[in-house]
Amino acid sequence: MRVLSGIQPSGSLHLGNYFGAIRQFLALERDHECFFFIASYHALTTQRDPAELRKNIHEIVASYLVLGLDPERSVLFDQSDVPEHHELAWMLSCLAPVGLLQRAHSYKDKVAHGIDASLGLFSYPVLMSADILMYSGDLVPVGRDQKQHVEIARDLAIRFNNEWGELLRVPEPHILDETAVVPGLDGAKMSKSYGNTIDLFEEPKALKKKIMSIVTDPTPVEAPKDPDKSTIFALYSLFASAAQREVLQSELASLKDVGLTDFTTATGGGSDHQSFASAGVPAFMMVQESAGYVFAHHTQADTLDAAKEADLIQGAQ
Repeated sequence: MRVLSGIQPSGSLHLGNYFGAIRQFLALERDHECFFFIASYHALTTQRDPAELRKNIHEIVASYLVLGLDPERSVLFDQSDVPEHHELAWMLSCLAPVGLLQRAHSYKDKVAHGIDASLGLFSYPVLMSADILMYSGDLVPVGRDQKQHVEIARDLAIRFNNEWGELLRVPEPHILDETAVVPGLDGAKMSKSYGNTIDLFEEPKALKKKIMSIVTDPTPVEAPKDPDKSTIFALYSLFASAAQREVLQSELASLKDVGLTDFTTATGGGSDHQSFASAGVPAFMMVQESAGYVFAHHTQADTLDAAKEADLIQGAQ
């Protein structure tokens, strides 16, 4: 089966990126044909600095490689290298009901957090649908909060096929339920947009400071704590074994200290994680970006050509 997913180059990768997406990618690429891309056009909804955006794109690619993504098994490319995404996005936008986009939870949530209510942000699900449908993906690994966007892609693919024939493959979301939404420092979804992240390559001192700032249960100190409502427990559970989770549950219930040292160790904080910046990775990264672009460009061509022929030629008739 073919798998496709993208990530915005919005800065350093964080725990939410790894447990919500990258860990799935590493497992999926063993048994599936995988296309992973850097969603650089999507990033324009929040980023305006070209130099910063280029730096982030390179850092994301380097991080993917150092975390274990195998370029022999997966296609890795930059969205902006395949401008045909926008061609299909325009066709889909002509079929997308405004009401469908108005119901998008992600748009409402981002505007509520202070992100500009731009047309690009509003139509984000249409471009994401084009990203998915362009490569005839069967599975789209996403967090639970992004499932609605895959449902929109499915809806638009069905509308397109009903209008012009069975040309677009209708994808299925692939969600790892245990970590579908990773909480941030404030308990909300971990996101760069919300400023509540713990970076994967965080320096030990910065990591400890962030962990100490995690928002905890507002109940009195002497009151028992519910692990199911604890951000600390949710984050710790990402790394801990079943036995370790059981110990922490007991500590929360008995109001014992929550083991900051154990949590810091579990997250892997340490300077050895800076190895992604070694001299060999950037050079190889540029080669892989180029190869990924060529393969992605050729793969999307059949889908888009068929869509254009059905849309424009049949429309003219």
